[in-house]
Amino acid sequence: MSENEQAGEKTELPTEKRLREARENGNIPRSRELATAAVFTAAVLGLHASAGSMAASARQWMKAALAPEPALLHSTDALFGHAGWMLLRLMLAFWPLLLVCLLASFIGPVLMGGLRFSNKALMPDLNRLNPLTGFKRLYGAEAVAELVKSVLRVLFVGTAGGLCIWHGIDLLRGLLHQPLESATGNGLGFTMKLLLATAGAMALLAAIDAPYQKWNWLRKLKMTREELKRELKESEGSPEVKGRIRQMQMQLSQRRMMEAVPSADVVVVNPTHYAVALKYEGGRMNAPTVVARGVDELALRIRQVADGNRVTIVSAPPLARALYRESQLGKEIPVRLYSAVAQVLSYVYQLRQWNTGPMPQLPPLDVDEFGPEGRP
Repeated sequence: MSENEQAGEKTELPTEKRLREARENGNIPRSRELATAAVFTAAVLGLHASAGSMAASARQWMKAALAPEPALLHSTDALFGHAGWMLLRLMLAFWPLLLVCLLASFIGPVLMGGLRFSNKALMPDLNRLNPLTGFKRLYGAEAVAELVKSVLRVLFVGTAGGLCIWHGIDLLRGLLHQPLESATGNGLGFTMKLLLATAGAMALLAAIDAPYQKWNWLRKLKMTREELKRELKESEGSPEVKGRIRQMQMQLSQRRMMEAVPSADVVVVNPTHYAVALKYEGGRMNAPTVVARGVDELALRIRQVADGNRVTIVSAPPLARALYRESQLGKEIPVRLYSAVAQVLSYVYQLRQWNTGPMPQLPPLDVDEFGPEGRP
């Protein structure tokens, strides 16, 4: 397979930005099987828990509906009002079950991707009017998946219902020979078992469908390598632009260093490969501070600026290398180099005050170039 073909394949997992944009557009994973199973199971459990109270309310409602007050029969207006009141009482009798089903309708969205409201999801999608898109939905992979789910739904629910009826066939036969109240109670009990078995089958199907829907959602959001590179460029910037910015930052930093060299007290050199410019102001600084540092060409430029501004240049190779390795620009020198730098500054101050007599000499500097950690 060619490189271009590989680049066109959606093999990369979606980035956090792509996932966030999909959620903002209302594109989130959804499982209809999970939502249906949650509402149906909640309804069955709510019916099982409140069957007694709802039966009592229904009995009272039926008595009131079948035995209205005689005065209502002669007043049409009152009869319509009574009908509305009876409808309201019927709804109040079943409101706990309706409330349970309403709350259960939020279980599926919360488990799959959370509750999200998007205005973009309400906008009409013209792609759905495309015959080619509709053909793909009818005969594509999505249609096959829906067919498999339909088969599994019939298989699971049919098996659960069949087993429940198989084990309760004797009970169903016995209902014909039982009194009405006993037959009604036993029949309702068998119906509740059948509903619970159906709810279990639907929950099993939802346990299969929910992970599949999430996997399919992530699969659709996968990106090609070109898309991933383009998004990284948009979020982090082009490598060429970033390189140019780093170059400009480096140039600006070097310019600031060169501007600080004339104010330095001394430049310690290697003599050619390293150069470190130090400045010390008694009473304002706890220790000498590095105002410029560099190697090779940058070190040469530091020396040239120091020569042009009459800044003392001291050749101390071990000290210069140690300062360059262990110091930071704009920071104080390491504590272990205090003694050696103090000798250098003392020598510089003596040079500034020297007019006649023997010229001051730099004392031997006892500097461990690599410190206590030794040579790297």
